[in-house]
Amino acid sequence: MNTGLFISIEGGEGSGKTTLISGLASQLSAQGYQVTTTREPGGIPIAEQIREVILDRSNTAMDGRTEALLYAAARRQHLVEKVVPALTQGHVVLCDRFIDSSLAYQGHARGIGIDEVMAINEFAINGLMPKLTLYLDVKPETGLRRIQEADGREINRLDLEKASFHEKVREGFLQLSARFADRIAVIDAERHQEEVLASCLSIIMERGQEFSQSVSK
Repeated sequence: MNTGLFISIEGGEGSGKTTLISGLASQLSAQGYQVTTTREPGGIPIAEQIREVILDRSNTAMDGRTEALLYAAARRQHLVEKVVPALTQGHVVLCDRFIDSSLAYQGHARGIGIDEVMAINEFAINGLMPKLTLYLDVKPETGLRRIQEADGREINRLDLEKASFHEKVREGFLQLSARFADRIAVIDAERHQEEVLASCLSIIMERGQEFSQSVSK
């Protein structure tokens, strides 16, 4: 049975994850890799329904632990229905957010605790972690400005948080990058998107060498 390469892309609001994933998928597909792109929360119908609840701008009263549990529930169903089957077929799976977002947003920024949120998610993921995480690091003011300037992007509940919250999110991601340095690569996403894409593709190619025998082409 083939085992593909599971890559998560992380970052704060407006860090460029969606654009990067599109570029990576195009480049990797052109090289002959089978690529599956997806997102969290979401990717499959049940998780998309949970996403609507989490990001609904009217749900401002949502408790931080409720939020963390909803993310974990969506994550579990998404893994079972989409990620695991794709990996079993030897695909490169590019996932817009995964466990590190929960650790940074709910664990650190919400003040629940990184280890506490990790415990919730360990039950959900049952040991399945990305082989590589690309963290797109941007200053919160840069990311929020990009969101405001973007055409057609819907403003969700997290976009409405104060600047101090987004600062804590970035702080959380940087702490995680230091803690899991063997898995998380920090990318300067203040640069032009073409430079970011080139950097990320280089890292994937370097890291993917050890998995080349199992990744489908």
